[in-house]
Amino acid sequence: MHLVTLLVAHLAQQALAQGSMPMLRFQCNQLVVDRLDPLVNPGAVPSPHLHQIVGGNSFNASMDPATHDLVKDSTCTTCTFSEDFSNYWTAVLYFKARNGSYTRVPQMPSQGLQGRGGVTVYYIPSSNTKNAVTAFKPGFRMLVGDAGLHAATPNPAHKVCHRCMPASGDNSNLNCASPDGPTLPKGFCAGGIRSVITFPTCWDGKNTDSADHKSHVSYPQGTGVNDVGSNGVCPTTHPVRIPQVMLETMWDTRSFNKKELWPADGSQPFVWSTGDSHGYSQHGDYVFGWKDDSLQKAMDARCSGATCSALKTQSNEAAAACSVKAEVKEAVDGWLEHLPGDMDQNSMA
Repeated sequence: MHLVTLLVAHLAQQALAQGSMPMLRFQCNQLVVDRLDPLVNPGAVPSPHLHQIVGGNSFNASMDPATHDLVKDSTCTTCTFSEDFSNYWTAVLYFKARNGSYTRVPQMPSQGLQGRGGVTVYYIPSSNTKNAVTAFKPGFRMLVGDAGLHAATPNPAHKVCHRCMPASGDNSNLNCASPDGPTLPKGFCAGGIRSVITFPTCWDGKNTDSADHKSHVSYPQGTGVNDVGSNGVCPTTHPVRIPQVMLETMWDTRSFNKKELWPADGSQPFVWSTGDSHGYSQHGDYVFGWKDDSLQKAMDARCSGATCSALKTQSNEAAAACSVKAEVKEAVDGWLEHLPGDMDQNSMA
């Protein structure tokens, strides 16, 4: 009962902070950590840098939309809602020790949820009930962020941010406003580091993908990338309002909060698997894989949290039991001399 009470309180706080906005919010356990990227480097084994992947177990290096059906080809999913066989993936966070070796930072579930690492996934309609959203079509995919970005941009065309979390609470603001920022925190974080990746909410209505995996979607006009939820005015080039997908990952950096572990000059020691110690290169990929019209039903019902009468759920134990073996045979855990793919040799520090 205590967990249920915490969850209800958390969702109430979140709804208040976002203007009573409904938001489907659920856990997707880790499926695999692997150096694959079927969007940017389709078929490449390995791809340049490491990703954490969650969702349906048909994930592979190619995922050709002409032949790959996430729903039919998957036998399980790591997500709370058993009809969601989509795949979601992000970069991986490492800690760099004083001696130059690296170790992967573990993940923990977001407040009020349970699971084995992974990602908290949001699907957000509009707070305006007159703004209906159209669920994604089979084969739909998109990308937010830039794995090669290593400097601040004055007007970023995407929304990726980090927050230094306190020991508890402070989990309601999701619009990348202060204290969130594009860079990794520079001090100890009592509750770990949260990274949030927010996808666009407007679609051209025709293409389920584009060459850069971005051009077929757009953020709404007027509010820019800081708009949470399918609000704002969609541009005429992208007139169809779609659910806003958001990926929230809690990196458990607490065991590294020791002065003797950090660099002698006090600089922050965390680095993304891209080789970036600033934080700008964090990114998120999405491949749609909800069964039939289940996502549309959930959006129409304006469900909130990890329960929805329009959807089927599975136990956390069942979700956590879903996994696949890494295709790339290399060490990603323990203490490593170099980042997987030797990305630190081309560091963005």
